[in-house]
Amino acid sequence: MTPFNIPMSVLTDSYKITHPFIYPNAQKMVAYGEMRQAYDKDPSDNRFVFYGIRYIIEHHIAKKWTMQDVDQAEVFFATHNAGFTEFPFPKDLFHKIVNDHDGYFPVRIEALPEGTACHAHVPAFQIIAEGEMSRLVTYLETLLTMIWYPITVATLSRRSRDLIQAAYDKSVDPDGFWSLESRLHDFGFRGCTSVEQSVIGGTAHLLNFTGTDTMSAAFYAQFELNGGDPVASSIPASEHSVMTAFRTEKEAMEAMIKVFGAGVFACVMDSYDYQRALDTVLPSVASFKLQKGGFLVLRPDSGDIVEAVMMGLRAAEKVFGYDVNQKGYKVIRGCGVIQGDGVSYKGLIQVLDAVLAAGYSAQNCAFGMGGGLLQKLSRDTMSFATKLCHIVYADGTRRDVMKFPKSDADKISLPGILDVVRNERGIPVVYPRAEDDVPRKGNMLQVVYDHGKVPLSATSTKSPLFAGPGSDAPNVLSTTGSLHAWPKFSDIKHRVQTEWESLPKVFDPISKELREKIKTVMAQQAL
Repeated sequence: MTPFNIPMSVLTDSYKITHPFIYPNAQKMVAYGEMRQAYDKDPSDNRFVFYGIRYIIEHHIAKKWTMQDVDQAEVFFATHNAGFTEFPFPKDLFHKIVNDHDGYFPVRIEALPEGTACHAHVPAFQIIAEGEMSRLVTYLETLLTMIWYPITVATLSRRSRDLIQAAYDKSVDPDGFWSLESRLHDFGFRGCTSVEQSVIGGTAHLLNFTGTDTMSAAFYAQFELNGGDPVASSIPASEHSVMTAFRTEKEAMEAMIKVFGAGVFACVMDSYDYQRALDTVLPSVASFKLQKGGFLVLRPDSGDIVEAVMMGLRAAEKVFGYDVNQKGYKVIRGCGVIQGDGVSYKGLIQVLDAVLAAGYSAQNCAFGMGGGLLQKLSRDTMSFATKLCHIVYADGTRRDVMKFPKSDADKISLPGILDVVRNERGIPVVYPRAEDDVPRKGNMLQVVYDHGKVPLSATSTKSPLFAGPGSDAPNVLSTTGSLHAWPKFSDIKHRVQTEWESLPKVFDPISKELREKIKTVMAQQAL
């Protein structure tokens, strides 16, 4: 049973339940999932970061079915059809999952290593179902397709880092680059639809930055994915409720400085009049702040984001002064600005351009992204889809299948069982798997689930509070041969960094061999 007491047997779309009755008899069926487009259809960069398969496998796919799941499903389907009549469902297969497969969904799933950077159309995963269970090959599509979310968040966060890093390269001295890790802060927890979303999206962001206020993700990444080693941090900060609780903003700022002024802390500045707070309140507490010796971050929370940041920088420069770094840009002394309202990818570009144009170093400002990071995206942002690609019929006949709608060429799918192998430049390229079903040497698609078996955790230390899925069970894949352990979160983050920067921004990953197969299959299916 999963959260909300929903049986595993109904964790899919309604129409999926009917497909086992329709699929032809087969010895084997294979389906795969891919990002069909670049982020936001951007023609200048079709890279993406693969991340999130572990959460889906451990928390949903690898959960053991029980006869109670099947019984509850039967009660549910008794009235699920139109008119509250009986809905067809494969009760025989469900019983066999429990009785013949020890309760574990009878498929094998291959996926890219977590943190892999590649280009649109590289398969994220493959589902292989055999025998009478072939009819369930796309039953898990609904759950597995949800990987679009962490992939899209990780990709957006990485692309945002590229923007900030480019500004750093231009305006920040080498000894200031340590601050790059905290320049984009996750402010998205309160905008999430659930705690689960905050964890999934929040950890995807932490592949690229260490800054977050989404503690659910920081905690999960540290203790479940990284052996207890910390991966994220934040700073003390005020909010409007704190500021308005005092009789004056000056009193509120003095309270913040008194308690947190020796370190790094942030103070929201627009509870009443942002300009007045900068012109009057900030100078009035400057000597107290300097006495404490810490670093003050000014936070505007309304208005035009470019103007809000520039107003803060100009006021901070006037009150605290600045130094000019080796690259000729101003670095304000002991003060900076964080823009945490209305930040988007395009907004980052606008603010950074304005900051540098005014002669300020990019290290003077940070960003908090909430809805823009974890909410304002969808499966269509990168057009993720899962499709059937190969079938071996009951008589042994093999057939590669694909979708190629004449009305929308962007929705074409790939035929055949697929391999992903790095070319001589280290770029992941998609190939057709050999006719004997033996993967090519160097195939990047790794087994992450096999009839209930899941990879071991690679974390060297783990909090005793968290045993984790599979820790007490025999259903764990060994770490030898073609079966791999889940890497530590810090290793995934390193992989993202190195692989992303080594890839060309735009690349067509479809091999010549696969293109020939596509032509052949299209010609055959057109008959």
